[in-house]
Amino acid sequence: MPTPPATSPLAAQMGDSPAPLYARVKHMIAQQIQCGNWPPHHRVPSESELVSQLGFSRMTINRALREMTAEGLLVRMQGVGTFVAEPKSQSALFEVHNIADEIASRGHRHSCKVILLREEAAGSERALALDMREGQRVFHSLIVHLENDLPVQIEDRYVNALVAPDYLSQDFTRQTPYAYLSQVAPLTEGEHVVEAILAEADECELLQIKPGEPCLLIRRRTWSGRQPVTAARLIHPGSRHRLEGRFSK
Repeated sequence: MPTPPATSPLAAQMGDSPAPLYARVKHMIAQQIQCGNWPPHHRVPSESELVSQLGFSRMTINRALREMTAEGLLVRMQGVGTFVAEPKSQSALFEVHNIADEIASRGHRHSCKVILLREEAAGSERALALDMREGQRVFHSLIVHLENDLPVQIEDRYVNALVAPDYLSQDFTRQTPYAYLSQVAPLTEGEHVVEAILAEADECELLQIKPGEPCLLIRRRTWSGRQPVTAARLIHPGSRHRLEGRFSK
């Protein structure tokens, strides 16, 4: 792989990531948009300029720009250039955050235990959630997140293997699935369904709570562009977790 020019400000933001090169380019562009450096209608560097600044092949750059255009983040005008698209209006009940960052923001220590990490064939429920055929490959992880050594969340996640083919080779005790997936398939859309449930016996054991203790269940699905990425069940002990939101008219 060519070495990006050391003087390029964009190359300096690429960092080292196990993600495919085109995904790293997409993530870099998405970061420029999200932080306001590239506002709506801003002209994105041309393919030739990005090849020169990043040191990647034209094929890599073209794929990144093409996919972000299909996802509605960029607009490409023949003979004129590529521009940041006007954002679509949207509303969300809850934002999606990295649980490790949330715990760190409280000044506490995050750790986790990986209970299960394997490949499975998608059953009917999982295939429907991830918009795939039954029997297709999915990756299944079951992780318990701890705050100062106290369990605060069971993360039961299914991942589209086509979107994150290296998912099973990651060390999720060092990097959460959220952080890894944000690199290889940047989040563009999410769905939350919230329920109050009674914890099952095995869930009580993992969360170190009394049998039948009420818990908060968040069913979450996420997309990167038009591609479903994950379907997850996040279980929190009711006595250790609450949801907050701020609304305005």
